[in-house]
Amino acid sequence: MRLPGAPAATPAARPTAAERVRSILAAAHSMTVVVDGVRSEVRQLDGGDVLGRLHLHPAAPAAGHSSPAADDRPAIRLEFTDIAPTPVRDRVRARVTVLGHLLTPYADENSAPGDSTCVEYGRAILETSEGTSYIGLTELDEAWPDPLAPYEAGMLTHLLDDHPELVTLLLRLVSPLPSAAVVRALPLALDRYGITLRLEERRGHRDVRLAFPSPLDDVEQSGAQIQALLSAARRRSHRNTLPA
Repeated sequence: MRLPGAPAATPAARPTAAERVRSILAAAHSMTVVVDGVRSEVRQLDGGDVLGRLHLHPAAPAAGHSSPAADDRPAIRLEFTDIAPTPVRDRVRARVTVLGHLLTPYADENSAPGDSTCVEYGRAILETSEGTSYIGLTELDEAWPDPLAPYEAGMLTHLLDDHPELVTLLLRLVSPLPSAAVVRALPLALDRYGITLRLEERRGHRDVRLAFPSPLDDVEQSGAQIQALLSAARRRSHRNTLPA
């Protein structure tokens, strides 16, 4: 069974920009809300999908001059920071900004938007080390949060804290093999398409992506897919130790 809105995957597949945004919002525990220039921190999200608390509406088509009522609608800006759960260098993996205008009042500065909060959607902006993407409402609606998003932090920290030898084993799948310049390798990200490792050198770092044999549709499939990667790494290691 394929997730609604999920594209067919190739071995090199990775989340689209819209999927990244949906996943970040689905796993967010905090955000910054800016309403008409007034900033407030919201820290009670508890990993609940923010889009489940908002009603996003398309912008009304412009017809001549804007009415005074439309001009008076307060602007709203939602800011999210996606931070790696493991102690890698440069832990900020992405920043997401959702822009729009309020159609109903915002509750208060100490609470997340409630079910009665309606927003005229402007756009979402995804900023990563690879660049900046702009996501429209249709793209956002058609995307689907990654099934691993709510569990990713716990899975990566468990891998690093309890099974660091498996991270070392996965390095056998990196091509070309890491050189002696790599002083540390840590799991950086996990999604339905694969796992990303950060290889840190004395100066700088690089990220490598190891794709699952097939994309996941459910978190319960993650164990088998990770085991498939580990088995491939063991086979690669065995071949490399055979006598010539």
